Amino acid sequence: MNVWIAIGATAVGCYLVKLLGLSVPAGVLDRPLVKRLATLVPVALLAALTAQQTLSRGSELVIDARAAGLGAAAVALLLRAPFLLVIAVAVVVTAGVRALGG
Repeated sequence: MNVWIAIGATAVGCYLVKLLGLSVPAGVLDRPLVKRLATLVPVALLAALTAQQTLSRGSELVIDARAAGLGAAAVALLLRAPFLLVIAVAVVVTAGVRALGG
């Protein structure tokens, strides 16, 4: 039963956050700082999620094949490779490192 209470509370919370976002005056949303934050926050959250998923196992820091794949993807991005090629490079490098025993 506690799970259903948590699900209900989460649903109500999500609805209230959405309602709060819709009730913000347009003048607030047109401010340059708000526009800049709205642009940067998703990128920062995605970068944090990527780092957390790549460099941790449970609560410990782990440097393994995933980190090599992430590094290879970063190099491919710096070389301005297309997105699908970046993904392919990361997959191949990760698989290669794992195959070599890393």
